[in-house]
This record gives sequence, structure tokens and C-alpha cells, in this order.
Amino acid sequence: MNLSSLNFFRTLRADNKQFAVIGLGRFGKAVCSTLHGLGYEVLGIDTDEKKVTQALNDRIAAHVLQLDSTEPSALAEAGIFEFETVIVAIGNYLGESITTTLNLKEGGVAHVIAKASSETHLKLLKKVGADHVVFPEREMGCSLARLLTKPSILERFDLDPAHSIVELLVPEKFDGKTISELELRRRYGLNLLAVGRGDKFEINPQPSERLRKGEVMVVIGSNKDINRLPI
Repeated sequence: MNLSSLNFFRTLRADNKQFAVIGLGRFGKAVCSTLHGLGYEVLGIDTDEKKVTQALNDRIAAHVLQLDSTEPSALAEAGIFEFETVIVAIGNYLGESITTTLNLKEGGVAHVIAKASSETHLKLLKKVGADHVVFPEREMGCSLARLLTKPSILERFDLDPAHSIVELLVPEKFDGKTISELELRRRYGLNLLAVGRGDKFEINPQPSERLRKGEVMVVIGSNKDINRLPI
């Protein structure tokens, strides 16, 4: 996630309790099930009768409908245009995904989040008005590559293409040294934001504190400098 994504999610109302999810494949079912489990009212939609029946049997949403989301009249009749946030989880059918997204924006839905299955799909979704596009396969691929090459980095928040906030295990080279002794800003150009011990984080730790192998540290800086850490 980067700052542009964060800015989008800031526009969502905290008191929004209703969501519609169009497309009940693996991604759509996961979104439905999670939202429903968190106590939100979710409407699941798909053109496939079997998927609709399965969703009803699994109780992953408060309501499930079978309809063709490429038809504006069907969306209007079902009241989909009244939802503030709709997730288009149609990933493998590019035409249906784009047409559905366009219909939702033209119908007045404030926030449309769409799933992309390729770079071309992503660009087209943005062109027809999708407010936010997710690309799960690409994001998972990037995460896996980072995990394989930098297993000590536990989490990464991309501020922009060149800067990040990362949560990582304290390197063995840092074990037993105080924060002031490490001189992270001078040696690596990084700022230490927090240190995690057990299930608690200490924000802005004192320079005299010693870091131990196995603990977690959170730093901010350029990706180039982060990659210079002895991890």
C-alpha cells in the first residue's frame, strides 16, 4: 500500500455499515466473508447460480443475489446504486469487470473498488472511473519476492516508489548495542520509529536502550538505504 491508496481509504466514511461485492470467486468470497464476520451488512452478487447458492449455504453475506451486473437496469432494480461502497471482484472476465465498474460510477456509487488481473486491466479500470484498483496477484508476487530475498523484513509500507516504512527483525550485528551506538541516521540515513518487544511496541525509544536479536524495529527512509542494513 502507498500514500495514494491511503488517501483513498481516508475518504471512506467510518460509519459505513453496508457493502456490495460483485463477483463471488475466491477473492470476492474472501471479501464477503471477512466483512460479514466483522459485523457489516454485505450483499453478494454473481451471475452464476451455483456460486450464489454456495454463498447462501456458506452464509458469507447477509444477502446474495443472482444478477447480470453489466445491465444498469438490473443494478438499479436491486438498489446497488444506493450503496456508498461497492467492490467489483470480477477478475477473469475483463469486459464484465470494466462494464460493471462503468455502470456503478454512472449510477452514482461514490466508492468503487475493483480487482485487476493484469496491467492492462488495471489501466482500463482507472479510465472508466474506478476509485481504487487492487491487483492481488501482483501484490502477492512482490511480497513473496521480498520475503525470499529479505526474510528479516516482516512488513513494508511504501510511502512512494523510493521511500518506505519497514518492520524488521533486529539484525544480529545490532544485538546488544544501544540505539545511540548504532547511529542509524549517520550510517544508514534511517530514522528509528519504534521497537517491538513481545506484543508491545515502544514509540520513539530512548537512545540508551539496547536492542536484542529477535526483537522488532521499525525504521523509515529510502529503499536504497533500507537495503544497506545488515539483514
